[in-house]
Amino acid sequence: MSQLLFMVIFSEMAVIMVLSFKTPFRKLVIMGLDRLKQGRGPVVVKTVAGTVFVVMMSSLYSVMVTKLVAGGTLFLALMIDRLHHYIKELRIRRKSMDALGKQVDLDKVKALEEEVTPLRGKLKQLVSDIKTNTKQISAAEVNSVALRKQSEGLLLE
Repeated sequence: MSQLLFMVIFSEMAVIMVLSFKTPFRKLVIMGLDRLKQGRGPVVVKTVAGTVFVVMMSSLYSVMVTKLVAGGTLFLALMIDRLHHYIKELRIRRKSMDALGKQVDLDKVKALEEEVTPLRGKLKQLVSDIKTNTKQISAAEVNSVALRKQSEGLLLE
């Protein structure tokens, strides 16, 4: 009977190790624990609890050893439950933080777009000013060339 208890303890320790470190099996264990805690899960838990109770009752002759092992089993089961809860809570909080970060980014983008709109208007105005100034400069150059030719003609006369 103690072999069964030690097998339960070692399997609980393995689940704790899988939950403690980010491995590919972690998602599978979390999904399994989710299903265990919902729906048919309580029936399975009650069955396991009943089995542990029967094993404990059948080994009354070694109460001291069984008490120590059962306490360890219950402690490890509690650790598994809390680890599962904290990992799920951490995942939910990360998702909410990501959503909040995206919202902040959207607010920044809107503010920057509001700043860009008047600057685009100023840019269009400056481009049109450059075009008019370029036309005036080219007209002045043409006028300057014409005056130069006229002055050369007057000098020749």
